Amino acid sequence: MVDAHHHRPTLKQQNKTFKSKHATKSALKEAAKGRVPRQSPKANVGSKIAAQTRLNRRNNAKQAQALKRNALVSATRLFNGVDGAPRIVTVIPLTEDISPRSAVSSLAEALDVATDDCPDHGLWKMRADRFKTSLQFLSVPYKRMYAALDACKAADYVVFVLSSTVEVDTWGDTLLRTLQAQGLPEVVTVLAPNGELDAKTRPGVLKSLLSFIQYFVPSQARVFDLHAAADRLNALRALAEGKPADVRWRDGRAWLLGESAEWEDGMLKVTGVARGAPLSANRLVHLPNYGDFQISKILSAPLTKPGKMEVEPAVVCQAGDDADSLVSSNDPDDMANEQTWPTEEEMQGSAAAPEAAFPDAKQGTTPKVVRRIPKGMSEYQAAWIIDEDEDDGEGEDGDKEGSEDEMMDAAEEEEEMVDMPVEEDHEMETDSRRSVAFQDLDNEEEAKQLETWRNRKREEEDDLTFPDEIDTPKDIPAQARFQRFRGMRSFRTSPWDPYENLPRDYARIFQFEDFKRTERGVRRRAEEELGVVEPGTRVTIYLRGAPQEAAGPTPVVLFALLQHEHKVSVLNFTVQRNTEYDGSVRSKDPLILCVGPRRLRVNPVYSQHTRGGGKGANNVHKFERFLRHGVTSIATTYGPVVFGKQPCVWLRETADAQAPHLVAAGTFLNPDTTRVIAKRIVLTGHPFKVHKKTATVRYMFFNADDVHYFKPIQLHTKHGRTGHIRESLGTHGYLKAHFDGPINQMDTVCMSLYKRVFPKWAQLWTESSSRVLSDDAGATPMEE
Repeated sequence: MVDAHHHRPTLKQQNKTFKSKHATKSALKEAAKGRVPRQSPKANVGSKIAAQTRLNRRNNAKQAQALKRNALVSATRLFNGVDGAPRIVTVIPLTEDISPRSAVSSLAEALDVATDDCPDHGLWKMRADRFKTSLQFLSVPYKRMYAALDACKAADYVVFVLSSTVEVDTWGDTLLRTLQAQGLPEVVTVLAPNGELDAKTRPGVLKSLLSFIQYFVPSQARVFDLHAAADRLNALRALAEGKPADVRWRDGRAWLLGESAEWEDGMLKVTGVARGAPLSANRLVHLPNYGDFQISKILSAPLTKPGKMEVEPAVVCQAGDDADSLVSSNDPDDMANEQTWPTEEEMQGSAAAPEAAFPDAKQGTTPKVVRRIPKGMSEYQAAWIIDEDEDDGEGEDGDKEGSEDEMMDAAEEEEEMVDMPVEEDHEMETDSRRSVAFQDLDNEEEAKQLETWRNRKREEEDDLTFPDEIDTPKDIPAQARFQRFRGMRSFRTSPWDPYENLPRDYARIFQFEDFKRTERGVRRRAEEELGVVEPGTRVTIYLRGAPQEAAGPTPVVLFALLQHEHKVSVLNFTVQRNTEYDGSVRSKDPLILCVGPRRLRVNPVYSQHTRGGGKGANNVHKFERFLRHGVTSIATTYGPVVFGKQPCVWLRETADAQAPHLVAAGTFLNPDTTRVIAKRIVLTGHPFKVHKKTATVRYMFFNADDVHYFKPIQLHTKHGRTGHIRESLGTHGYLKAHFDGPINQMDTVCMSLYKRVFPKWAQLWTESSSRVLSDDAGATPMEE
């Protein structure tokens, strides 16, 4: 029998042997033969361990877990026990058909707590024995904008109550955007109980509401349905367990939600639990809608348990000799301080003086050329003037001053009247026109001026198309019309003295030599201060000078101020416009500034935000007439100093005092008093005749004197050429100019002039002083 043929097994599969990393522990131990691996030098670098044994890794994880647990316990120790500090829960309805009381009652039903004494609005405290804590609900009525803002500032949790039948209107949308810009604590969103909603429709409604609330609060993972018992318990568990999220602007600050407010012996007595940072009696406190006040003393106010004797209140801390003063601004002394802004009496007195009065010089000291300096000009400004015999091609800048911009539209005229309160001595017609402006006008003229004012959209479009360009008036000399303006060779590098010609308000403000160092010192001293009230202590605070109407039914919220935070200075904010607001926002328009616990009535001035946020070579920044969409600008105003990166919200009043428009939002930048905001105007002319680099220009001026006055200032064209005025031609303001290259006859010749602008003094805004304005934001007149 013949054996069957077999092929040679050349394709037989052979698996690779296991590498050493797959060996067992016993095999590795045997292979090591007692050798210990060398410890890597990078094994321990700080808290980071690069190479560890399993025992070390397990021990490290255990320590990290213990640290997290201890941090959570210390953070929630404030709320531990039913006798601990209550968790403040602000309940805000976003639609008109919702009752905050029904939402609070539904949450209380999860623990079988009676809600007979629960009010429709205001404070109500509930013991949550199941979670070993207590909750303090602060219900806000619908369409109470400012009450909702204050309540959220002092809250640990915010409960937004949505409706299943009514959509959130414009007011609710504005409130959510404002709270988002202000800074929100932990948020819980619930659906108001509604038994009419069937089981099939309910999931779709919850999904739709979740998509809506995530647009404003992206951290929301679900909307709790208060109609379901399980969701009620889960919503309550979210409020009663864990650590509430921190609000960054409240870091290092103390506040107190008043459980009761009484008027006693000329003082406002507020009782509540101190929260946040330690509370000192030497610091001032801010009471929204009423202002800053001093603390007289702080007494303990422990809760009395049933069946036990009441504890006599004891003085916890009392204001000392180093307590902060209520002085927020300086009282300028005209006799001691140099006055850089002439008064009306001085200007009127100078009108009687001769036009050119020079004192007799001593023998041998008379200069060859006498430089004529316009009246009211400082030595610093005089340095900008060039003598006539100097070379025209050097391109030195001349300093120009001007009176009110009288030929501008009604809005610009009011702005200039505010910016330049001094009346010029050489314009007697200005006095008559200004006096007429305060007289009653007939209906036709009033309607005409109102229409001019309301046409803000056209003005903003023109300013965007032709930035800063204005027409030179024919009936007023340009040197008188623009006397307070100056020329600058380089906007970014030309020097500008920040202390020249300052308004009187600058004598009232405070200036910090090093603001960052001052802030560090203030926070360090606050941490080291003795005799303070620790957070979680129930106390009674006595306020001096507080109004009696503050002791009303509305819950009182007190915010402690850091040292120096009541002193007024020049505040700069980075702001961006609200994308949903379409109205025109102009510099010096009246707005409501909400920063920290304060609300101020301000007239901010807007300027460009320098790239990188720096000051540049000369700290000069271009004035912006309008706050535009998509551009980050700097808003400057007077106001009390704030420490830290405080968020700011800018609101505009409407006909409904509780439904303002959200105009912009941003962050506090610094209190830089040397920041120069320079307003630019551009005078334009038409090249009448052109010969290579030389051109005859017309329509820039209308008399020869103006051409001679503005001769030192450099010219430029829209196509990038630069030049200077050579001479005046004729008597109608024609001029000959020479440029650095050939120009086109279709080009436009421009001259830039600059003037520093200042904001208006801020005032405390209160709900009682709110002004009823037209819904048309553009029709709001600028208030003096």
